[in-house]
Amino acid sequence: MPRALLAVLALAAGLMVATDFAEARVGRSGSFGSRGSRTWSTPAPTPTAPTAQPMQRSATPNTTQPGATQPGVTQPGAAARPAGGLFNRPGLMGGLMGGLLGAGIFGLLMGTGFFSGLGSLAGILGFVLQMVLIVIVARLVLGWWRSRNQQPSYAGGPAGPRPGPMSRDPHAEGAASGSAMGAPDGAARAGFGTGPRGKPLKLAASDFDSFERTLGEVQEAYGRDDRATLDRLLTPEMAGYIGEELDELARDGLVNRLSDVKLLQGDLSEAWSEPDEGGTSEYATVAMRYELKDALVERATGRLVQGDPDRPTQATEFWTFVRRPGGAWKVSAIQQG
Repeated sequence: MPRALLAVLALAAGLMVATDFAEARVGRSGSFGSRGSRTWSTPAPTPTAPTAQPMQRSATPNTTQPGATQPGVTQPGAAARPAGGLFNRPGLMGGLMGGLLGAGIFGLLMGTGFFSGLGSLAGILGFVLQMVLIVIVARLVLGWWRSRNQQPSYAGGPAGPRPGPMSRDPHAEGAASGSAMGAPDGAARAGFGTGPRGKPLKLAASDFDSFERTLGEVQEAYGRDDRATLDRLLTPEMAGYIGEELDELARDGLVNRLSDVKLLQGDLSEAWSEPDEGGTSEYATVAMRYELKDALVERATGRLVQGDPDRPTQATEFWTFVRRPGGAWKVSAIQQG
């Protein structure tokens, strides 16, 4: 029985890796970073991304609500992590190991032994295989649902004209002023207790070229574990968060190969400038829908653990860029659309 139990635990560990690194591109589908005074405010909606996930982690204190708690406000390298151990893990692994432990304890209380509550070996393996099938089916359904809902509608219906990959009109939908989909500048919207903060900023076509180029460079540098390039393209806060992800992959003996990044659609959500301790910072938040090839492989053997190196997947995110006037743009935040 101990040998059989080890086999079950080995299979469960494989499930844990697959679950923890689901959609393992840059940021792992999280929302983190800083957007200056708008960090804890929802980015303005765009045709590319009508909604945005709230910020989950930032070094910027949450002052939008007096007395509010500040979840995820941490410095890079000092993030609070969940308690360790197999039974304290969130998601599938925690549920699976908790269920096995509970069944064993039930067997002990009934006087029939720890493993009697689990049933036969075939029953244990059957249970684990059912969990595997449920995870696979759930991911297929989720992928189908996302692909179905990431096809935005345009004026004129399905036969209407479609914009290029990155809209370079800074006045489209009133985005440059930080207004929501054409609302007058300064009007309140969801996520803001008052009107948008900061001074509206006008962008040039070269700025949008920089945003599109940086999207690909960041993803590919992440796939190479190229810390020097990431330090050049990211703010120190973001470089710290991304560095933690790469360190975790290295500890697990994994590499997240990312390639063939292609912007499918993008538009400006907000652009503004605001004073800070160092002078003035300029911000631009851009909604981008893009595709890339995303595969998780073993560092030593190259064995595929998750993903498909030949099939592109899609993602929709808000990327916020920051610079000093006249300087180079750096990524300061990523939020899921």
